[in-house]
Amino acid sequence: MAYDYDALYRTTPDALGAPTRAFCEFFETYSKPSARILDVGCGQGRDALFIARLGHLVTGVDLSSSGIACLLKQAAREGLSVEGDVADIASYDPCGMFDVIVFDRTLHMLERTPRMKVLARLTEKLAKDGFLLIADEPSNLPDFHDVLNITSGAWSIVREEKGLLFLRREPEAQWLAGQWPQISR
Repeated sequence: MAYDYDALYRTTPDALGAPTRAFCEFFETYSKPSARILDVGCGQGRDALFIARLGHLVTGVDLSSSGIACLLKQAAREGLSVEGDVADIASYDPCGMFDVIVFDRTLHMLERTPRMKVLARLTEKLAKDGFLLIADEPSNLPDFHDVLNITSGAWSIVREEKGLLFLRREPEAQWLAGQWPQISR
């Protein structure tokens, strides 16, 4: 970890501020009840807590034990369905499948090759009709397109703009029909 987020989280409540607005907008209109969500690089849980307050089951993963401790403490106070895993995302292997996977400015902290491996590996944990939500450096988006074009399944873009890439993994029925469109740039 180049920056000592663990020390920051230990001393500063809500260190990274409010939940990311684009994620809030997505989840405010997301209609699947009690969806299973993975928040990769969740820190103290600014996105995870917001999402759990909407009734979803959230698993947050972060390298910072202080961040995960803050997340779990706040979730317990509010009676939210949140799990927290202290782990390096480069080797993290969550249990089960998820309806939505969130990467909020996490992937750019990795070097290019590990970043692409993490994205490819964790998208395999996404349900066949799930959503992948990425906020990252705009310069990384072309690489994300490349990685997703070689992963299993078909993708459709839900939202793409400066630093944001929201995709939906198409249901398996479309895969079986031979529809494998490439995501466009």
